Amino acid sequence: MHLNWIIKHFSSLSLDELYSVIQLRQAVFVVEQNCPYQDADDKDRAAVHVMGFDGRKELAAYARLLPAGASFEEVSIGRVITSKSARGSGSGKELIRLCLQHIEQLYGKVPVRIGAQCYLIQFYSGFGFKVVSPEYLEDNIPHVEMLRSEF
Repeated sequence: MHLNWIIKHFSSLSLDELYSVIQLRQAVFVVEQNCPYQDADDKDRAAVHVMGFDGRKELAAYARLLPAGASFEEVSIGRVITSKSARGSGSGKELIRLCLQHIEQLYGKVPVRIGAQCYLIQFYSGFGFKVVSPEYLEDNIPHVEMLRSEF
């Protein structure tokens, strides 16, 4: 699946882009994963948003990049998501590669920490992330913290 990638700071998002982000996050995290949570957590304003739109101009892949101190002591990637239609297409891998490249452009070769759903440990391990915490529940979903500190 070919995606058109757009990377923008919050203040540069169009209303349509912001609506697409909110819509996809709610569709997957709230509805599909049956996880009511406070999505508007004030971190979006500090974030760089990585968005992959498909040929129909629908958001198919998304993540937000947060500076050190916003979620963790290190720079972090959060709200990583692919739409149902994009899963299995390689879009998730392309998304993480772009996130890591953009983090390097913004901050240099710095450690990156994520809070990963446990079923995705192997996926993130493929990008050099290592589990660095015990399993914990976040919104009733098992998670671990993972850190990428080697380049």
